[in-house]
Amino acid sequence: MEVLVTYDVATDTPAGRRRLRRVAQVCEAYGQRVQKSVFECVVNLAELELLRHRLAAEIEPAEDSLRIYRLREPRQRYVEIMGREPRFDLRDPLVV
Repeated sequence: MEVLVTYDVATDTPAGRRRLRRVAQVCEAYGQRVQKSVFECVVNLAELELLRHRLAAEIEPAEDSLRIYRLREPRQRYVEIMGREPRFDLRDPLVV
């Protein structure tokens, strides 16, 4: 399944800036950054639960906001992209 992870982390303190970096690092492990605080991720149910758990451990609920949206299939029908395209398609095989 495809999910969209968005977050807003309070960065007015050094601890907040560290949380912001850690949240981004967790998201980078599961998907691709499409905007500064927005990631598209392709995960199965187990990976989604792990992603939720890891993100919940990084944020401060009283100060930060995190949202996970499940994208409807077929993606091309429901997602419109204007401007720069993502670097790669998460659904394509990755050759290393």
